[in-house]
Amino acid sequence: MAANAERKEHPISMRLPEADIAMIDRAAGLRGRSRTDFVREAAVRAAEDVLMENRLIRMSPEGFADFMAALSGPATAVPEMVDCAKRPAPWEPGYVAKR
Repeated sequence: MAANAERKEHPISMRLPEADIAMIDRAAGLRGRSRTDFVREAAVRAAEDVLMENRLIRMSPEGFADFMAALSGPATAVPEMVDCAKRPAPWEPGYVAKR
């Protein structure tokens, strides 16, 4: 075994209030996951969200002009979205649950 083998996993330690641990454990149990797996997945998902929010998008001047033209053009209705917007919400009179 190599003496200086690279570690593939690195520990993270946190101090949390008992109520937070109880909530995490309950949610992890509902998902059938361990506390470690649940917290790791949630932290990675949150990190991905932040990174995607701050991602730089590069495009050519021509591509940017096309992008701006598409944004400035007339909107095109999406029939499924129009139908969805016309349906009453579950708390409104006339709502019928689809089966």
